[in-house]
Amino acid sequence: MIGIFGGTFDPIHYGHLRSALEVKEIFNLTEVRLIPSAQPPHRQQPVATAVIRLQMLALAICDQPGFVADDRELQREGRSYMIDTLRSLRQDFPNQSLLLFMGSDAFNKLTTWHHWQDLFVYAHVVVLTRPGFKTQHLDDFFAVRLIADAQILANHKAGRLFFQPVTQLDISATAIRQMIAHGKNPRFLLPDAVITAIKQHRLYQ
Repeated sequence: MIGIFGGTFDPIHYGHLRSALEVKEIFNLTEVRLIPSAQPPHRQQPVATAVIRLQMLALAICDQPGFVADDRELQREGRSYMIDTLRSLRQDFPNQSLLLFMGSDAFNKLTTWHHWQDLFVYAHVVVLTRPGFKTQHLDDFFAVRLIADAQILANHKAGRLFFQPVTQLDISATAIRQMIAHGKNPRFLLPDAVITAIKQHRLYQ
């Protein structure tokens, strides 16, 4: 099984990395592919360029086996729609179960995504929640895909919905950018190699 984490990663921080490591172990994933969004369709263009965000991501995961910095959205023109990314991943991994990970906030807005129903054609959707999270009422589209047994994800290549509690560190990229802009030290919120890259590129000042 292959895990998929999309995001702007502006910058990548320990909140992203801790969740990715936990799900790699929980689901016994072959690898986790972290995919920077080159042109996010649902938010303002990130402060750092896509190339620099990819570089920071690569620095952050260089010593973590099974983590891959995936540049496919940088190689594609136009808006970075997840449906196009999953279609591309399915071509590369025709026989693997693909698990698309997202937070509960993103899941709550999923129906605004481009061709959102088709995401389930190519992957499972795994929603990362805080411990004690209660699933709200789901409409029929989601309810028929919801499963309670994670083993089913391994037995099918796509099409299911699963909620997984993880340790969610209260770290935000927005707060980190504001901290740097105000001359504060962001150490211990993100890897030192990423902080060095931020200083080298004079980001977020």
